[in-house]
Amino acid sequence: MRSFRIVVAMAVVMGLVVLTSLIMGWPVEKAVYLAPVIVVAFAALAGLLILWGKVALQSLRESKRPRLVLGLWLGGIALLVLLTALGVELPREGG
Repeated sequence: MRSFRIVVAMAVVMGLVVLTSLIMGWPVEKAVYLAPVIVVAFAALAGLLILWGKVALQSLRESKRPRLVLGLWLGGIALLVLLTALGVELPREGG
């Protein structure tokens, strides 16, 4: 059982390394050297997503009108996606 976990962990790390090298346009060798950094970054990202998901779920449960809140959240996200797809740039402060 222990050897199976090691094989699965190696496969996940290699998958992350290859995915990162494809996304960043790096050679795979460079991504292999940075494998510890890549694994820690993906773990931190997963932790943040889990934390934010729990906070959002708790907030939704405690609201008086959860359907309205969920609809507003989804509408806001849809608006952001639509404006990004249309290429709308917001004005910046100071120039």
